Amino acid sequence: MKKLLTILLLSAVICFSNANARKVIKMNLNAIYGPTSIHTLGAIHFAKLVDKYSKGTVKITVYPGGSLGFKGAELLRVVKEGQVPMSDILMGVVSGSSHVFGISSLPRLVLSYKAAKKLYKLSKPLYKKAALKWNQKFLYAAPWPPSGLVTKKPISSVADLKGVKIRTYDRNGAEFLRNMGAQAVSMPWGDLYSALRTGLVNGVLTSAESTKNGKFWEVLKYFKKINYAYPLNMVTINLDYWKALSKAQKRAMLRAARETERFQWRRSSSYNRNALAIIKKHGMVVSKVNSRLKAAMNKAAKKVIDEFLANANSQERSIVEQFMK
Repeated sequence: MKKLLTILLLSAVICFSNANARKVIKMNLNAIYGPTSIHTLGAIHFAKLVDKYSKGTVKITVYPGGSLGFKGAELLRVVKEGQVPMSDILMGVVSGSSHVFGISSLPRLVLSYKAAKKLYKLSKPLYKKAALKWNQKFLYAAPWPPSGLVTKKPISSVADLKGVKIRTYDRNGAEFLRNMGAQAVSMPWGDLYSALRTGLVNGVLTSAESTKNGKFWEVLKYFKKINYAYPLNMVTINLDYWKALSKAQKRAMLRAARETERFQWRRSSSYNRNALAIIKKHGMVVSKVNSRLKAAMNKAAKKVIDEFLANANSQERSIVEQFMK
């Protein structure tokens, strides 16, 4: 009898364990930048918090460097269709799919982290709404350090930019550079270093953080602090995967998202300072813009912002105009 009872108890434990095992949900999170990028590290931080707060019932594996084969403008569609459950997405890159995602990369609209945070708070409800239209839930977003101009030759005037081939990360950046007389080039991040080495492009519109991660001091010399924008990366999850979570798992994920967002906003500024120090150490010349170049940039930026507003819906227009007051 005792032996039979032991067998029954053991069977119950096995069944209970198997039932618990079935509740564990595993998901991949596509990260488009390398393993040391601020946003990939943010995604890893998020995954750890989700594991902690869900008590191990939600396991997220982060795949950096676009290693899952998904990147760029296709990411909203890829997550919508469930080809990957979750992804880290540079908003400006998908602004062709949803216009509102172009707000954070409007040139010279925000000139500080404080202003970037204000614009994000105003825009966040529209970001959530846009994500829903693409069959996904918006979880969190955080800024890149301010975009600068990284070039082979010094840039002190508009004349210095004429005909210079510069890689940019979205449509707003391309329009801005063309307005400044440069040739805007679009290409995957993974192809950029070799393109710089071979002279296919002569510069990059990017942050000091990405300049550091790309080791661009090996192929470029100058970093101009043009304070172009503080573009946002967001993390979203396919709605079908989201709905498959239990209430407790959803609460865990939202808690992790809130904490990751705060964490990422806090450390973006320190990453920028650290990156600027590192690229200087490797011989890059870091400088600010003079008054004439600043005036030219503001003029070029206004054209991009005006065009954005001309194509914006009433809600998007209201947010940008409210911010600009």
